[in-house]
Amino acid sequence: MDSRKKKYLLPIVILFIVLLVGGFILYRWKGQSGSNQKFRTTKVERGDISTTVTATGTINPVITVLVGSQVSGTIKALYADFNSRVKEGQVITQIDPALFEAQVDQARANVLNAQANLLNAQANLKSSQANLEKAEVAVLDTKRTLDRNQELMERKVIAQAALDTAQTNYESAVAQRDLTKAQIESAKSQIESAKAQTEQTKAALKLAETNLRYTTIRSPVNGIVISRNVDVGQTVAASLQAPTLFTIAKDLTQMQVDANVSEADIGRLAVGQASTFTVDAYPERTFLGKISEIRNAPMTIQNVVTYDVVIQVDNKDLKLKPGMTANVSILVAHKEGILKVSNAALRFRPESVKGGEVGEKRKGELSKGQPLSGSGKSSQGEGKLTGRVWVLSPEGKPKAVSIVIGISNGTFSEVVSGDLKEGAEVIVEETSKKSGSQSGTASPSLRGFR
Repeated sequence: MDSRKKKYLLPIVILFIVLLVGGFILYRWKGQSGSNQKFRTTKVERGDISTTVTATGTINPVITVLVGSQVSGTIKALYADFNSRVKEGQVITQIDPALFEAQVDQARANVLNAQANLLNAQANLKSSQANLEKAEVAVLDTKRTLDRNQELMERKVIAQAALDTAQTNYESAVAQRDLTKAQIESAKSQIESAKAQTEQTKAALKLAETNLRYTTIRSPVNGIVISRNVDVGQTVAASLQAPTLFTIAKDLTQMQVDANVSEADIGRLAVGQASTFTVDAYPERTFLGKISEIRNAPMTIQNVVTYDVVIQVDNKDLKLKPGMTANVSILVAHKEGILKVSNAALRFRPESVKGGEVGEKRKGELSKGQPLSGSGKSSQGEGKLTGRVWVLSPEGKPKAVSIVIGISNGTFSEVVSGDLKEGAEVIVEETSKKSGSQSGTASPSLRGFR
């Protein structure tokens, strides 16, 4: 009995040991093969997304007036300096007026001379008119004498010589009358010429007086002097163009940011959009502004086309100064309480998936190179941007889920539609125990859009 039990017990023990070792090996093999591939996931959640366009710009006064000189001369005195507050009409500098005063005196003398010539011409006209009256009387007298002598000649009372003398006297009187009339016309012409000369000298006097006034430089507006370009004793030349003496900002409580926005982003901006910006002088403070103008003139620098976007800024505390560099962020779109997914999940593709595209192209947009992350373009009116994320199936395998994407801020994107619920776990990374490295690649259509 004992020997029979021992005979059957040994094979059973050996079989049991073989099954135990085989099961352990199979368990270890399955465990290793199952744990060789692991995934890091993140949840789909609700929240706010703001899409912005960033740019750099320069802070400038809304109205800047360049005060120049219209005459050449030497600066005699300065009555304003940097940061001086000036009022409209206030004297801010004086150019030496001595030369211009002499020109005014000379022009005034020329006017007096021209007026004297006019009076002389008018006197000549009156004299010629008097001579004409005298010549008319002589013509009448000689005509009567001629008529009387003709009657006497017919009666043979006088000699022919007397008649000829009367005829000669009459013709001489007529000629003198015609000469006097010509003198009157000449006198009238002299008067017109004298009048024109008088007006010309008056204009020259006015020009000289104007140049004299221009030697006193006055502020054209109320404002603050932000630049002074001359000193006392310096000579300014206004032969070709008016030299700039002062730069005056009309109102520093209202400033503007001239931002250079890339042509790729200009189509997303509109007048009235809110913006924020910071300056290096106050890194802890954020300033608010609003787009007031989008200028159409392109600016090309190193083959990069940008457009000037003007942002109005309130500067009542005078913290902002002209010329500061502003780092601008313009709000393009903002949504609250929306379903959003990480852009890392949209870029992920499992290693095991070969040849499949994770993200699908936007109709007419993504094929042109529009980025998914941070593009900030909504699907409204432009065709929808679709993407694909991956979730884990009950078997622990990646499963693709197609979604329609809305606005994006570069980190998260809006989920407009698709079989993706709040709280769902989406894969953002694939890890490997053997290599200890991360795996998972982006779709060709999304690669590079970080």
